[in-house]
Amino acid sequence: MSSTVGQVIKCKAAVAWEAGKPLVIEEVEVAPPQKMEVRLKILFTSLCHTDVYFWEAKAQNSVFPRIFGHEAAGIVESVGEGVTELAPGDHVLPVFTGECKECAHCKSEESNMCSLLRINTDRGVMIHDEQTRFSINGKPIYHFVGTSTFSEYTVVHVGCLAKINPLAPLDKVCILSCGISTGLGATLNVAKPTKGSSVAVFGLGAVGLGAAEGARLAGASRIIGVDLNSSRFAEAKKFGVTEFVNPKDYKKPVQEVIAEMTDGGVDRSVECTGNINAMISAFECVHDGWGVAVLVGVPHKDAEFKTHPMNFLNERTLKGTFFGNYKPRSDLPSVVEMYMNKELELEKFITHEVPFSEINKAFELMLKGEGLRCIIRMEG
Repeated sequence: MSSTVGQVIKCKAAVAWEAGKPLVIEEVEVAPPQKMEVRLKILFTSLCHTDVYFWEAKAQNSVFPRIFGHEAAGIVESVGEGVTELAPGDHVLPVFTGECKECAHCKSEESNMCSLLRINTDRGVMIHDEQTRFSINGKPIYHFVGTSTFSEYTVVHVGCLAKINPLAPLDKVCILSCGISTGLGATLNVAKPTKGSSVAVFGLGAVGLGAAEGARLAGASRIIGVDLNSSRFAEAKKFGVTEFVNPKDYKKPVQEVIAEMTDGGVDRSVECTGNINAMISAFECVHDGWGVAVLVGVPHKDAEFKTHPMNFLNERTLKGTFFGNYKPRSDLPSVVEMYMNKELELEKFITHEVPFSEINKAFELMLKGEGLRCIIRMEG
């Protein structure tokens, strides 16, 4: 790779020219990394709902033309000025949020919400110089959440890259750079269920099943999956889910159904849909005295959480989490090791695979709600 150091690289990227229109495989120019930046070769990427959400651009401003993608794995090609902890050839997971290691959040043992590199969906440029590293015929192509992995090469701030075990298969661990870790960490790091306890998981998409996998690893004896789509229930059994509730099957609120099933409520709940009513149900279905509910899903901007204050006074706890409370650089390598040690199972999350040239197929699958994760192979 050394011949490309300091040079502009021409490669293929899937460019979103406008909202909701199929991505187009284009030849783009990728500039060398600047101060505290790293250029990497992406080998595998996968599609996450966040990409689709901002590509559709129905509910928020989105800049175009843009290269989406943020769940991926790759190999460092070259590093910019000031980068000491990564070198060409290192295996990395790019992450949509970062860890500068210097701000109050990074120095806190409790927070992973880095002041410098926290997710910013509006920014389409690099922090260093407010410029893009992608262009076509001299015209800028904008970045997405600092990662833009739907490109054979991309440039990422060093603080948004987790250096991982070089023996880890990149076509599997790439899914740990976003959704699966978000759900897994919500359970293991925030809800913290004890062995033999009961856990309710609201929403059985990839993030919710990551949360269920966390409950399975923690040794929960009952894992109750809640989803409006009953066809997801069979698949969810592979992730340790023991019982299923479809709120549409009942006349009473689902929190009452769960309280009856569990003699007063579950010990822990994890909400992974972002639906405000599901959030309220997830809180109200935990047991008084010790129950903890964790919110993961991102709600509508105008949503309001309403519950009676007695639910808190009766010793229920409500918590929120961002990226499973994992610090990307410090914590993700150990999640990869959980997979390498055969504790965490990733294969069952991967339901489809397409070559890069067929990336739009991955979008179609997600829009239809088919499968969990679709791996996009950058080569071949």
